Amino acid sequence: MEIFGIGIHVLVAIFFAIHAIRNNQPLYWVVILFLFPGLGSIVYFFAIYLPNSKIQHGARKAVSVAAKTLDPGRDLREARDAYEFTPTAQNQMRLASALLAAGNAEEAAATYEACLQGPFSGDLEIRFGAAQATLACGRAAAAVAHLQTIRGKDGNFRPEQVSLLLAQALAASGRQDEARAEFEHAMSRHNSFTVQAEYAIWAAGIGDVDTANQLYVELQRTMERWARHTRELNQELVRRLNTAMASARR
Repeated sequence: MEIFGIGIHVLVAIFFAIHAIRNNQPLYWVVILFLFPGLGSIVYFFAIYLPNSKIQHGARKAVSVAAKTLDPGRDLREARDAYEFTPTAQNQMRLASALLAAGNAEEAAATYEACLQGPFSGDLEIRFGAAQATLACGRAAAAVAHLQTIRGKDGNFRPEQVSLLLAQALAASGRQDEARAEFEHAMSRHNSFTVQAEYAIWAAGIGDVDTANQLYVELQRTMERWARHTRELNQELVRRLNTAMASARR
């Protein structure tokens, strides 16, 4: 079958060649696609296009969600088994992460603290996990200390996440003025949807309705332009935002 005198297989090869160039694939793919448009397109589709497509990512996400739904404790169980069988520092870190993901903040915090006593005491990723876990189990002051240590050692380590978590930890410690300053710092440097939403949630929570409303207007404009998959990825954050705004307006 032809369109404008060009075979469909050639049009498909041109499409994949453009994809290869735009995505910085090796130029030999372009040569293969034009020398062997039919077979080359099939190989390119399965080797390059599909693994990096939204279809593949969506399928992986669906499989992951299904696995967690059918067996929600699998990751934690496997991490615990691995550490009990081989109690290495790497398996201990894996266990700490799985505990935190499973909502077992107390044990996660203890496990992260144990990691920081070993050969990886200077690992900032572990210390960031410890900050998340200690904040989740209500030890905000300890979380602040971890985050300030991270910032003191490397100001470029996860700057947005560290700033946002520090603002939340300061707020949980009752240090609201410092929390506001940190939220403002995060806004000035990053100004992402997540930072704006968390700032609005905090502002609504302390009764600063004007700030919360100003942020919410901008957030709504952003959400209006979202694709469906973006909306799905941010579903939980948007739910918290809407709940906070509804409570502040009562």
